[in-house]
Amino acid sequence: MSSSPHVAIAGATGAVGEEMLKCLEQRDFPVGELTLLASARSAGRKLRFRDREIAVQELSHDSFQGVDIALFSAGGSLSLEFGPSAAAAGAVVIDNSSAFRMDPEVPLVVPEVNPEAAKTRPKGIIANPNCTTTITLMGLNPLHRKFGLNSVIASSYQAVSGSGQAGIMELSDQVRALSEGRNDLTKSVYPHQIAFNVIPHVDQFMDGGYTREELKMLNEGRKILELPDLQVTCTCVRVPVYRSHSVSITAQFEHPVSVEQARLAYQDYPGIRVVDDPGNALYPTPLDTTEKDDCLVGRIREDMVLENALALWVVGDQVRKGAALNAVQIAELL
Repeated sequence: MSSSPHVAIAGATGAVGEEMLKCLEQRDFPVGELTLLASARSAGRKLRFRDREIAVQELSHDSFQGVDIALFSAGGSLSLEFGPSAAAAGAVVIDNSSAFRMDPEVPLVVPEVNPEAAKTRPKGIIANPNCTTTITLMGLNPLHRKFGLNSVIASSYQAVSGSGQAGIMELSDQVRALSEGRNDLTKSVYPHQIAFNVIPHVDQFMDGGYTREELKMLNEGRKILELPDLQVTCTCVRVPVYRSHSVSITAQFEHPVSVEQARLAYQDYPGIRVVDDPGNALYPTPLDTTEKDDCLVGRIREDMVLENALALWVVGDQVRKGAALNAVQIAELL
């Protein structure tokens, strides 16, 4: 691959696509040429990159000639349709959707966790994990490497930006209406009012009562960590926060682990920082990670029910580390 690769972003005008553009610029990624792709209605719109404006082109099967790296954040159906075309044209596809994550021939990569997986990609495609999975594993992998992860019990508190711009607008519109004393609330993204509320429903419900989002943490976690017997149970909750997901975790390990040992495991581990001084009200909150690269971990304590277990709280910007930044970091591996 060229030292100054030709990069394409499919879905460039979406929230994650625009964040990918920011990450490429802020991390000084050696872009030789940049192609921005989106739907026909966005074609012609101009986005700024390194002090110049680049016109968005309509995404097509012919968009990837000469492209080295294709960052996809256009939704699962478009990834399935156009991802193979990009790979056939010679590009390495880094896909942010769920389209290829569980394909056994497609590596599922968090660069701080399993960078070696990106080396073998028979289909020319690398998948980005689900944002909640990524943030959770950023908190768990330093401990797993030292103590051996056996099981995870988790509850997520997921920001509305996980639903894209529409989720952000729905929360904003509802807050505005309620502050003005109006009850004419728009409810199109979520089945219930999201303003001043929490909704234990993220993605579609599946057989057994779990949602697809909850099962992603099980299936993707097993694949990334190469732990086919990892036990995971999860409840995903949408909360009225604009950006950054939080996850409450109880993790059980093969070997005994203390709070002090856990803190040492995080030292010098890239992409995760300990913020944990409850006596001074220091612990991670969504605002602490918004538009930041690192995930934060705190409230680390020994679990009072399970042996060899810790309870902890992990927070990360799901638009950035949970999506755009992770994709650009994979591109850096290439």
